[in-house]
Amino acid sequence: MKTALVTGAASGIGNATALRLQREGYDVLAVDRDPAGLGPLEESGMRVLAADLSDDEARAAVIEAGRGVDALVNSAGIIRLKPILELTVSDLRDIYAVNVEALWDLTSGIGRTMPSGSAIVNLSSSSAKLASTTEAAAYASSKAAVLSITRSFAYAFGASNVRVNALCPGIIDTPMQDQVLAKAAAARGLTVEQLSEERTRSVPLRRAASADECAGAIYFLVSDESSYMTGQAINFTGGLVMY
Repeated sequence: MKTALVTGAASGIGNATALRLQREGYDVLAVDRDPAGLGPLEESGMRVLAADLSDDEARAAVIEAGRGVDALVNSAGIIRLKPILELTVSDLRDIYAVNVEALWDLTSGIGRTMPSGSAIVNLSSSSAKLASTTEAAAYASSKAAVLSITRSFAYAFGASNVRVNALCPGIIDTPMQDQVLAKAAAARGLTVEQLSEERTRSVPLRRAASADECAGAIYFLVSDESSYMTGQAINFTGGLVMY
């Protein structure tokens, strides 16, 4: 049986991905800082590990638990929305601790132990390629860093036949997206409904995606169907980003 480690598994894209990999026959280790959110996954038969990835010791425990897995999905991420001129270095440090440092640490520490034919998927964002939501500038910069990290490790692990790709989701129906809408709308003096309609109109397919749809794209990237893909930044945006 193949094994997988998924971070950020208690909700949103990470949760949907953990469940999809389980349905595909993987033995999944679900990681999140929210023990209560991990409860239903444990009841479904997954192994779970509660860990705050901003903490060095917790990351070390996750790396040890994930040694030799066949798939690593770095989905954990945090966002802090403020007008760009109010963002502080402290905000950057908090966001980068999870979105960049932890992702680097897990990719490096677990990736070197993964067998030939394994795959890593790092969750970036359409915001890594767009700048229109300036309230998320710190988050966007962290997700741009994810793309560079992904390319570098794709080279580093290429000779070991361990693939490393990034997925760049756009507007996905998740709790994080609800948070983005609420705070960005308040900062712009709009209602959540007004901003949601405005954002949807900017998407050629005229809708958001579900977390389950996003999990399908992630499964493709860890599966043998993408065996000749590495170092890529795959848009999953309904056409919002086309480069």
